[in-house]
Amino acid sequence: MKKQSLPKRKVDLVIISDVHLGAFGCHARELLQYLRSIKPKTLILNGDIIDIWQFRKRFFPKSHLMVIRHLTGLIAKNTKVIYITGNHDELMRKFTRFNMGYFKLVNRLLIDLDGKKAWIFHGDVFDITMQHSKWLAKLGSFGYDLLIMLNSFVNFVLTSFGRPKISFSRRVKKSVKRAVSYINKFEETAADIAISKGYGYVICGHIHQPEMRTITNSRGSVTYLNSGDWVENLSALEYHDGAWKIYNYREDLYARAYAEASKQADSPSHKETFKELLREFELR
Repeated sequence: MKKQSLPKRKVDLVIISDVHLGAFGCHARELLQYLRSIKPKTLILNGDIIDIWQFRKRFFPKSHLMVIRHLTGLIAKNTKVIYITGNHDELMRKFTRFNMGYFKLVNRLLIDLDGKKAWIFHGDVFDITMQHSKWLAKLGSFGYDLLIMLNSFVNFVLTSFGRPKISFSRRVKKSVKRAVSYINKFEETAADIAISKGYGYVICGHIHQPEMRTITNSRGSVTYLNSGDWVENLSALEYHDGAWKIYNYREDLYARAYAEASKQADSPSHKETFKELLREFELR
């Protein structure tokens, strides 16, 4: 007997960033479950969706390809998808201002949300290592990927013995003063510029730290938001009926229930998935 699919959860606006497709630490399967369970009017991909820095021909699992296929499918079904470039997918900056139907590629975005301006960009523009020592930033990215691999192995051992998982990088961010200081300066810098321009929201990614808070200075205040990532936090930003929230996949029982209810008996192979992806680009 065929299982009955649950209805998709409707959302006005969804923002995700730092997916890092093509990198070992990417939780593509979980992201795909989330994307399949929602029906957004607009989806904003705020940088580092494809990790060109870490990309290897020998490593691009089917789940990563399925995410790309799902995104192209959304565009084909008239969902507005806006791709904002980041540092790990910076090669795409050569093609910014590209528009094709419901798809747009940009470096930054300014939109109106219920009378307030929302300024959206990835955030690597504030990173000194990106501006002056790109090789150092890439080395740091490689080290981060190794840390995620080591963390995955440790968590496998811990869960085998019934122990809870831990996050090395999250502990580093919370305990190392320089990491905490960097995050604070990043947020305050973004907020200061947004306040000076009179924006109501400033929305970033890049630092893998989901956040939503009001930042105030002598000139005013702004709501700072960060969509987090799909390597550690498995988070996104959702805007619906005039309100923001930070989405956390680990707390979303509906997405997992939706995936179970919609599960198909015959899953397409990697080759079949690639062919279906190519068909999404065929002219109709």
